[in-house]
Amino acid sequence: MNDINININAGVFFKAILVALLFVTLYILRDFVLVLLTAVVIASAIEPMTKLFERYKIPRVLAVIFIYVFLAVILIGFFYLFLPPLLNETSGLLSSFPQYVESLTLFEPEAGGFLSGQSFIEQFSQEFSIQETVTELRGIAAGISGGLVQSLSAVFGGLFSFVLIIVISFYLAVQKKGIENFLRLVTPLHHEKYIVDLWNRSQMKIGKWMQGQLLLGIIIGVLVYLGLTILGVPYALLLAVLAALFELIPLFGPILASIPAIALGFLQSISLGLMVIGLYVIIQQFENHLIYPLVVRKVVGVSPILVIISLIVGAELAGFLGIILAVPIAAALVEFTDDIQKDKQDKLEEEKRLEEKREKK
Repeated sequence: MNDINININAGVFFKAILVALLFVTLYILRDFVLVLLTAVVIASAIEPMTKLFERYKIPRVLAVIFIYVFLAVILIGFFYLFLPPLLNETSGLLSSFPQYVESLTLFEPEAGGFLSGQSFIEQFSQEFSIQETVTELRGIAAGISGGLVQSLSAVFGGLFSFVLIIVISFYLAVQKKGIENFLRLVTPLHHEKYIVDLWNRSQMKIGKWMQGQLLLGIIIGVLVYLGLTILGVPYALLLAVLAALFELIPLFGPILASIPAIALGFLQSISLGLMVIGLYVIIQQFENHLIYPLVVRKVVGVSPILVIISLIVGAELAGFLGIILAVPIAAALVEFTDDIQKDKQDKLEEEKRLEEKREKK
């Protein structure tokens, strides 16, 4: 029986200790690492807009300040003008949900018969409290009008974290090649060029995906809102936001988003339900044959399935900051795995060429 000798020199042991200490340090400083990565992502997201301003000879500092002010105005408008009506419609729909369901008769296979709407509400309420949810939503809507800073602090994990994200992202955005300089600072020298190139490619892919998805969601949301408002379907704003968000889900997203609107239409009248079906069919055809080819045709972007999975994982691991970081990290991992696959393919082709040369000799 052969003896197996394993030799571990001092250098390997020292490197293993350093790697272990690095992971321990990252775990201890995980909150700051999340803040730092979020700032990098925000600075990268506004980089295309900054370059657009620079083409018109506008100084980079003024361009970044204008972008931040513009985004702040949009954020304030969203919190004070858009979010409260949306939450009110959501609470209104949940409040009227029992009344809608009471008139329904649902089949219950286990009982071998039919389940009345009232019985359905009783069973549904055992797992989901409608009244508590309505109260919470109304409290959130009232709280939003009370303080924007408090809401943002809660979302970003504290006021200090929110201010730190804004300051670091602003500093990185103001500097010429600020993101690249930061990556060069934290990356080992022999990996520096590859890491910068990987991030640039990932940033381009993320930018294309965001542009296409944002435009697609806004267009579909506006069309659904206008159509449902004209038809007189209640809760048109909530249903339009739902349709815009479900554009993230390929193939089945528009179908799933149409179900609540169609159900509300039929609860009003059969003719209204049929008109809502017609509306969604027309919007879907309009999207497939006009909007999607014009808006998303040239977008390489990120796979929608990968986006959904990464958003769920990010939310579970790090909450709202995890959601912000999910797609950029997923895009970088996709680029990294593509590079590995490309290297393998190049090595196989090189070995094949060498083998052919040997056979010729």
